[in-house]
Amino acid sequence: MSPRAVGATQHELSRIGLLATVSGEKLTKLAAQMTREELPAGAGVISEGEAGDRFYVVLSGMLSVSQRSRGAQSVLRPGDYFGEVALAMHMPRTASVRALTPVTLASCDRQTFAEFIRPLFVDDE
Repeated sequence: MSPRAVGATQHELSRIGLLATVSGEKLTKLAAQMTREELPAGAGVISEGEAGDRFYVVLSGMLSVSQRSRGAQSVLRPGDYFGEVALAMHMPRTASVRALTPVTLASCDRQTFAEFIRPLFVDDE
């Protein structure tokens, strides 16, 4: 993977369904913590069973999701995200993700996920 110096933009993140309700100020802070990665078609992003240390959002391109026991599961497109299960539940990756086309991803580490994204999955009511 080849991270670029620039992270994701607030505009790019606002197009991710999960992040659509996040305030502009928080989204700007999150964007500054994200790392942009561009991958060629065929590149593996995460592998089932490995330790999870990053959360990803798809900015462009398509990726396949597969599991050893169940085969191909789905295709991820711009606006989708992955990697949250391993981070939120402190468990190994539950699937493998590979680029089907050239892709641009934005990712963040466990600490950033815990601060900005994990609360979006928690129902406080």
